[in-house]
Amino acid sequence: MSSHETTEITIRDDMIRLGQLLKLASLVEDGVEAADLIRNGMVQVNGQIEERRGRQLHGGDTVTVGGETVRITAP
Repeated sequence: MSSHETTEITIRDDMIRLGQLLKLASLVEDGVEAADLIRNGMVQVNGQIEERRGRQLHGGDTVTVGGETVRITAP
């Protein structure tokens, strides 16, 4: 069993959309790459595969892509 570190990403509002977070966290280069990963079931939100690029995320939510996990913190 390997341990993965979780990176914290602070957002400036109380909500961010999944596609925006993937770019902010540098998990993808652009929206096209984000859409491809999401469409192919490679993005998890709070441990569940997410298929909506526009999913609203809030403080405490976690997003995992390719073994990298980020946790959202809100102001």
